[in-house]
Amino acid sequence: MKKILLFLLFFIPTILTAQQLVYSPINPSFLGGNSFNASWLLSSAESQNKLKEETNANNQSTELEQFTETLNRQLLSSLSRDLFSNTFGNESFKEGTFTFGSLVVDMVPTSTGLSIGILDTDTGEQSQIFIPN
Repeated sequence: MKKILLFLLFFIPTILTAQQLVYSPINPSFLGGNSFNASWLLSSAESQNKLKEETNANNQSTELEQFTETLNRQLLSSLSRDLFSNTFGNESFKEGTFTFGSLVVDMVPTSTGLSIGILDTDTGEQSQIFIPN
C-alpha cells in the first residue's frame, strides 16, 4: 500500500504538469509572423481565388493605333523641345503657362530652381517636376 501511495505521490504530479501556451501568428504581415510562410500563404490564396483575369488578344493595338501613338509622342517631344529651347535659349528664363492640346504646362521659377506643372485637362491628371538650380 505504501508503494502505491509513494508511486501516486511521485507519478501523478509529473502527469499533471503543464506548460504555458504561447501564441505565434502564422501570417508574416503580423508582428512576429514567420516570414517563411509568405510563399505558402500566397500560393494558397491564389489557388482559392475564383476570379481569373481574362486574357484577350484584342488588347493589342493595331498598326494604325501604334503609328498614331508614335506620331503623337514625336509631336509632343518636338513641341516640348521647342518650348525649352525658347525658354532656356540665349534669352533669360520666361515664366508662363503654355497649352498643347489638352496639356497645360505651367513654368514658375522658385527659390530652389524651376517648377514645372503639367495638367491633362481631359483626365485631370497632374504631374510636378522640380529642376534645382
